[in-house]
Amino acid sequence: MKILHIVRQYGPVGGMERYALEVIKAQAELGANVHVLCEQCHVQPPENVQVHRLGQGMRKPRWLSALLFSRKVTAWIKDRPQPNTIIHSHETTGVHHISTFHGPPFARIRQSGWWKRISLRVYVNLWLEKRELCGPQVQKISPNSELIAGELLDAYPEVEQRLTHPVVPGVEPGVLRPDRDIPSKGGIIGFIGKEWKRKGLDRAVAIVEQLREQRPDCELWVLGPEPETVSHLFKQWQGGYRLLGLTDSREFLPQMDLLLHPARREPFGMVVTEALATQVPALVSSQCGAAKEIAAFQGIVLDENAVITDWVKACDTLLNRTFTPPLYQHSWQDVAREYLDIYASITLK
Repeated sequence: MKILHIVRQYGPVGGMERYALEVIKAQAELGANVHVLCEQCHVQPPENVQVHRLGQGMRKPRWLSALLFSRKVTAWIKDRPQPNTIIHSHETTGVHHISTFHGPPFARIRQSGWWKRISLRVYVNLWLEKRELCGPQVQKISPNSELIAGELLDAYPEVEQRLTHPVVPGVEPGVLRPDRDIPSKGGIIGFIGKEWKRKGLDRAVAIVEQLREQRPDCELWVLGPEPETVSHLFKQWQGGYRLLGLTDSREFLPQMDLLLHPARREPFGMVVTEALATQVPALVSSQCGAAKEIAAFQGIVLDENAVITDWVKACDTLLNRTFTPPLYQHSWQDVAREYLDIYASITLK
C-alpha cells in the first residue's frame, strides 16, 4: 500500500503544514511507502519520501488559490491514476479517501448576518468544504481535536459516521524544566503565539498585571509577536516583562514556571502540549483544542469568559505548586500509527 499526502506547502510554514510534515516523516520512519503532492517543497525531504511538485500557484485571495490548487490536484490524479494508494489530504481537495481537518469549519459563517454571506468567496469556500467532507469517495475525516470534532458535527451532522477519533498533534521530547523552587513573590509566566489577538495576549497582560499585586516580582515573557506590535499593551508597566519576538520556544520553555494561554479561539494549540512535554504546567481557556490533553496536575482549564480574578487565582495556584507536573508524552510516531490504523479501515477500489 502507498500513501499519498496532499499538502499545498510541504514544510514547517504553519501549524497545519508542520502537522503534515511530521506525520509524513514519522510514517516513512515506520517503513510506509509515502509520497507527497504539493505546490512547493520547503524542506529537504527524507530519502524514503517521494515529493511531486505542482509548482507555485497564486497565494491570494485564499479562496481562489484553494480552488485552483484543488483543480491542479484533480488533474494530476486524473493523469496519473493511483492504484492501491491511500490519498490523505490536508487541504480542501476532492480526490482523497481521508481528510485531516485542522481548523474550525468555514460553515460557521452561516451563523453570521446575511450581508456577510453574500459573496463569491463565501460560496466557493462553502462548496470546497462540503466537497472535502461529503464527497462520495471520502471515507474518513480526522479532526485534530475534540473541539474541532464537535464543530464539524454541528455544521455537518451527516458526516458523523465518517469521523474518526481526534488525532491530536504529536510533540517532540524537549529539555525538561529543572526542578527548582518558585519564589513566593515571583515566577516566570510565558505567553507564546504570533497571532496574539486570537490567542489572548491582551488578557494575559491583564491577568499578570493583577497577579503582580500579590506577586510583585512575577514576570511575563512574550514569544511570537514582534515587540513593536505589542509594546503598547505594557505602557503602564514598570519592568517585569520581556518581549522576545519570533524565537524558538524550546529554548525558553524550560526557564518558565507556567504557560498562560487564554485564547479566544485555538483549534489545537501545539505550544500547550510542548509546554506539558517539558513539565511546565499550562493554564488555558476552554476554547483551546489542547485543553482536553491536560491531565490532572498538569494544568488548569478555565472557561473563556471566566472573570479575571479566577485567572489570577489559577495562576497563583499553579505557581505555588509543590510537585513536578506529570510528563506529557505523545510522539509523532504515535500519531503516524494512529493514521496507519485508520487507513486499515479504508476500502480501496
